[in-house]
Amino acid sequence: MSTPFYVSPQQAMADRAEYARKGIARGRSVVVLQYTDGIVFVAENPSRALHKVSEIYDRIAFAAVGKYNEFENLRIGGVRYADLRGYTYDRHDVTARGLANVYAQTLGTIFSSVGEKPYEVELIVAEVGAAPEDDQIYRLPHDGSIVDEHGAVAVGGNSDQIGSYLDQRHRDGMSLAEALKLAVDSLSRDNNGADRTLTAEQLEVAVLDRTRPQQRKFKRILGRQLSRLLEAEDASATKTDEPSDEAEE
Repeated sequence: MSTPFYVSPQQAMADRAEYARKGIARGRSVVVLQYTDGIVFVAENPSRALHKVSEIYDRIAFAAVGKYNEFENLRIGGVRYADLRGYTYDRHDVTARGLANVYAQTLGTIFSSVGEKPYEVELIVAEVGAAPEDDQIYRLPHDGSIVDEHGAVAVGGNSDQIGSYLDQRHRDGMSLAEALKLAVDSLSRDNNGADRTLTAEQLEVAVLDRTRPQQRKFKRILGRQLSRLLEAEDASATKTDEPSDEAEE
């Protein structure tokens, strides 16, 4: 009788984590940044039908990278959770923290299960508050852990390099155009540090805008509005870089 092949629990979990990380890294990145009036989501996504960024509830949005069918199932489950909780209790009882806990339990259970492969997804759940200090951003890796983020965060692709770029340049009080320009600049950097050019047609952009008078704060930025924002910041940067016409004394 042959001896059964043995793999230690530590090695098995390490192999599952490596499998999930490789699948996530193959996807294009998503970045999320706070700006003065809310939170902006920017993804490199040429598809107009398959969204990486979606609304969950009044003040809550969801972004994901990895396998589309897996994170779409999670998105639908999050919408159902939010609708049921808001209907049963109160709309204010639906929070990003509660939704992140639900996702963490689901991802953690799947990751620990021997009978199925881990999900190749990384999620961001964000909630816009009445003021910038009340904003909440949570990142959920494949293993179901929760990371509380502030300012700016990147997931998928070369997220480490993009995240470092954002940490060095993001600041409080940025306008939407400034935050959008920073997000696009960070996504334009490839693994070798070279710059690419990303057009409005290659981007998926949405915001949670705290200044919107309606209860739902989520809004997609599309077409001409997106192009105008990108062009406005480019024009502002060019004007700043121009030398002064005043003669030196």
